Amino acid sequence: MLLLLGGCGSIQNLANNGIGGVVSGIKTYTFNSIPQNVQEMQALPEANLKDPYGVASLVMAALLRYETSPEDCFAMLNWLKGPENLSGYERSFIKERLEGKVYKPRSYFAGATVANDYTPSTPYKITPTYNPYSFQNSGWATIYFRSSGADNPRTIKLRQKPSTGQWFLNEVQCLSDIREPASANPWY
Repeated sequence: MLLLLGGCGSIQNLANNGIGGVVSGIKTYTFNSIPQNVQEMQALPEANLKDPYGVASLVMAALLRYETSPEDCFAMLNWLKGPENLSGYERSFIKERLEGKVYKPRSYFAGATVANDYTPSTPYKITPTYNPYSFQNSGWATIYFRSSGADNPRTIKLRQKPSTGQWFLNEVQCLSDIREPASANPWY
C-alpha cells in the first residue's frame, strides 16, 4: 500500500528530509523469468543495486527460488547481502519460515491469490512501496510489499554502502505466516 499523507506534498517533504530522489523510484518490477542462480540475477537491470526498490524486488525473486533450490536461493541472497554473507541464524530463519510453506514468496507477485494456490501471473510482476518511515534513518531503507494472503504489508530491510551508493539486503522480514492456499485449507 502506497501511503501518501497529504497528497504529493508529502512526497516532496520526504525528499526534502534527506531521502533525495529515492521515493520517486517506485514502480512495478517485471521479471520475464525468475533468476535461477547468481549469474542470471547479475544480468538483470536491477543488479547495479543503486535502486533500493529494485534490490528489494531482487530479494523477493531470490526467495522464489527456495522452492526448487534452497542453495541457489541462499547464493543469490548472499550476493544481495554485499560485503557479508547470510549468517547461520538467517539461513535457519528462512528455512524454518519456508519449510512446507514455499508459497509465501509467491504471494507477493501479481496474480497470486489464495484461490489459485498463490500462483503468480507471468511475466512475474512485483510492486514495492514505502511509507513515511521507510527512509527515516540515513543509509537505511525499509521497503514494503503486499501479500495477497495477508492484511498488512511485509518488509525487507536494506542498508546502503556509502562508498558505492549501492543498497544491500540487511534483513528479510516478510516471511511471517499468511493465509493457507486453497489446496491446503479443508474449509476453502
